[in-house]
Amino acid sequence: MTPLDEYESIVVAIIKEQEAVIGPIAIDQARLVPGLNIDWDKKEAVLSQDPKQTIDRLVEQYKSLFGMISVEVCKEAVGRLAQHLSADQMPLSLR
Repeated sequence: MTPLDEYESIVVAIIKEQEAVIGPIAIDQARLVPGLNIDWDKKEAVLSQDPKQTIDRLVEQYKSLFGMISVEVCKEAVGRLAQHLSADQMPLSLR
């Protein structure tokens, strides 16, 4: 798996977990994030800008609506996936 694939998997995991908590609004909010294109029918995400910054923007989008609990949900969602990233590859919002 390439680093970009890992980042895209992280995005999908975050959206899935947020969707489980807040419902379809999670998908609507993800679609507002610059640099992120999702095809939720296929559970796919494409990152067209810096992947770390895009993930940070996604986490911030959820945080702006639902507070710090959303950040914790994001961190929990990517726990296993993030183990494969080095410290400098990890988006700041997930540290």
